Amino acid sequence: MRNDDPVTTSLDLTGDLGELTLALVNVPSESRHEGELAGLVEKALSRFEHLQVTRVGNSVVAQVSGLESSRTVLLGGHLDTVPSSGNLPGRIDGACVWGLGSCDMKGGVAVALKLAATVTKPASSITYVFYECEEIVSSANGLGVLLKAKPDLLKADLAILLEPTNGVIEAGCQGVVRVKVHVDGKRAHVARWWLGQNAIHGLTPILDAVQHTRERKPVIDGLEYREAMQVVGVEGGVASNVVPDQAWVEINHRFAPDRSTEQALANVRSVVAGAVGSGETDDDLAQVGVHLEVVDAEGAAPPDLTNPVLEKFVRHTGVEVNPKHGWTDVARFAAMNTPAVNFGPGDPKVAHTTDEHVPTTQLTSVYQTLRPYLTA
Repeated sequence: MRNDDPVTTSLDLTGDLGELTLALVNVPSESRHEGELAGLVEKALSRFEHLQVTRVGNSVVAQVSGLESSRTVLLGGHLDTVPSSGNLPGRIDGACVWGLGSCDMKGGVAVALKLAATVTKPASSITYVFYECEEIVSSANGLGVLLKAKPDLLKADLAILLEPTNGVIEAGCQGVVRVKVHVDGKRAHVARWWLGQNAIHGLTPILDAVQHTRERKPVIDGLEYREAMQVVGVEGGVASNVVPDQAWVEINHRFAPDRSTEQALANVRSVVAGAVGSGETDDDLAQVGVHLEVVDAEGAAPPDLTNPVLEKFVRHTGVEVNPKHGWTDVARFAAMNTPAVNFGPGDPKVAHTTDEHVPTTQLTSVYQTLRPYLTA
């Protein structure tokens, strides 16, 4: 595909990885709108006789039996992207593929698609999963849907998610909880402000407490994770002449694998309670006009680097191993007791940015690392 031809009608899974990545980029697939791309992926995979293809919603699964059928390796990548920031259609400049989703994670999807097409006689059975709705609320996540609808499709001895990792292994992942903190006030005319209670002003101690929350850096299996608690949304206000009686702040807490989801939520609750000078129960907070709403919660995954399956994969790749500071679906596999890692092309620091891109050399190196692992 050339840079001046963004229309994609078919996917060439056996050709150049950069061109395949560009073709994927040029099919818009914002979360909940992956249907066109899922259809192209399903059609392209169905051409290969060695693959058994199943579609569930806008997720596509392809399976191939290996010589050692008792062992299964799963390779996964999500088809969806965040909303565009004016970076469609994509382009290739020789060294990189540029455009929405090129890094997160259509480059990784391209590598997995080419492996599915070209590894016809693997040493072990392989399951390739291309799924929808990873970038939004966890209840919509395609892997979660597959777990409910066809759980046998996701059974594996090792799961490799081709999330952007700069071509190194990122082990485990941090968990995430999103909490909206609602603050009550009392409506009044601003000219008689003393008759009211400004809910937006009531957010001030909470904002200050979150900003000054001490950062934890626990070391697990020799890897240093970095927790974060950030305010990611604020809303309030009725009109320019009204003291607002309602306001909320959303807190995003990324927590290390040595904490459970319940402990992370308790940490957020403790920070809020300390800021408003109340106890930590719902009743205590309600007495001072504060109410917590859990928007989303996903557990963390430990690196598990002493697991023999992961040890073998790390030895095979010979690449650096780093902690995963974000959340990925590695956590879903950890909850299933399936060893899992993140390993894919693209620098995660440019994911979701206007200048999103993936180096073509990394596309090739990840492909060339995984192919012998799947066939040896």
